Amino acid sequence: MMNYRKFFDDRLADLRQEGRYRTFATLERIVGKFPTALYHAPDGSSREVTVWCNNDYLGMGQHPKVLSAMHESIDRSGAGAGGTRNISGTTKYVVDLEDSLADLHRKEGALVFPSGYTANEGALSTIIKLLPECAVFSDELNHASMIHGIREGKSQKFIYRHNDLEHLETLLKNAPVNVPKLIAFESVYSMEGDIAPIEQICDLADKYGALTYLDEVHAVGVYGPRGGGVADERGLLDRIDILEGTFGKAYGLMGGFITANASIIDAVRSYSGNFIFTTSLPPVLCAGALASVEHLKTSQIERMQIRKNVALLKSSLDAAGLQFMKGQSHITPLLVGDSVCCKAITDWLMDAHNIYVQPINYPTVPRGTERMRLTATAAHKPEHIHKLVSVLQSLWEENHGFIQNMRVA
Repeated sequence: MMNYRKFFDDRLADLRQEGRYRTFATLERIVGKFPTALYHAPDGSSREVTVWCNNDYLGMGQHPKVLSAMHESIDRSGAGAGGTRNISGTTKYVVDLEDSLADLHRKEGALVFPSGYTANEGALSTIIKLLPECAVFSDELNHASMIHGIREGKSQKFIYRHNDLEHLETLLKNAPVNVPKLIAFESVYSMEGDIAPIEQICDLADKYGALTYLDEVHAVGVYGPRGGGVADERGLLDRIDILEGTFGKAYGLMGGFITANASIIDAVRSYSGNFIFTTSLPPVLCAGALASVEHLKTSQIERMQIRKNVALLKSSLDAAGLQFMKGQSHITPLLVGDSVCCKAITDWLMDAHNIYVQPINYPTVPRGTERMRLTATAAHKPEHIHKLVSVLQSLWEENHGFIQNMRVA
């Protein structure tokens, strides 16, 4: 008979040997001290560390308006939603949140999901299944949730090279004229830090009769005059058919959503198993998300501060001779190119300098492109940035042979 425990132990040993076994840092966020957190080490000790890989880009997870709205909702409605959206879980909180999101993206409707992952998977699979013989055109670096949604849609799919308009047009041109088409792509690609040519992709969609599906999870809140994302910032919201986002990043909470015209929203609501058969987000999360979305529709302070911090980080890395992937976004990836090396560097940053950066290894990124993904948030101070760059510079100068795999993107 098979020794199941040994089988799984061996698979874990394979990961360790490859240098991509994942260890999680146990953190305790401290209200009022973000991006500082309390790190609880395996030996039982704890100490404060500076977090450089957090998705709470604007620090909204600790904003007084958000916390106040969440406390009030708990006192008023308790903890849970009580059921799925179909069975008693459509609270006033989630309806108000969907109305706010539709307004944010100038769409007829919105639909809230438990996470950005389920929003992508549920919306894409449902839309693709409903469209007869739909042909899907997907950027090769799309998030796993988009890939899984497209795969679940069970239609013909075509993968175009990352942000390669010429390749995308070739694929569109070769597809049958009479079949429905959908182009799925992201605005900000979080592992590269670059931004898609949204306007040109919309031009191709118009030319070949395709729907546009844009994932803005790393952009909502951060970009646009009201935080509507890169499409909002570039005046392109009206050209995006389905826009997907999350509350788990710049809005500082948890949950996902799509916005689109009323017919698409109602179709996904009515057909998506990911939406129908899962418990609704609790009032406390919806209340916090609504407060965050509404605040960022009018406040420019957080967006101005993150731009300032990102500019300082990138200019400081340049001045120190440290090479990073030169994307247009607020995300700054330092390419290392080796999983063992990447883990060793991040361990050293944590152990010697109380700087927490999570190594990004396969399968999140392809083998040979392992990296550190730095995120300067609106809450970082200049001293945080100067310390990080100084430490990285000293590591490079003193241990060049050890980290010789680091290279230009």
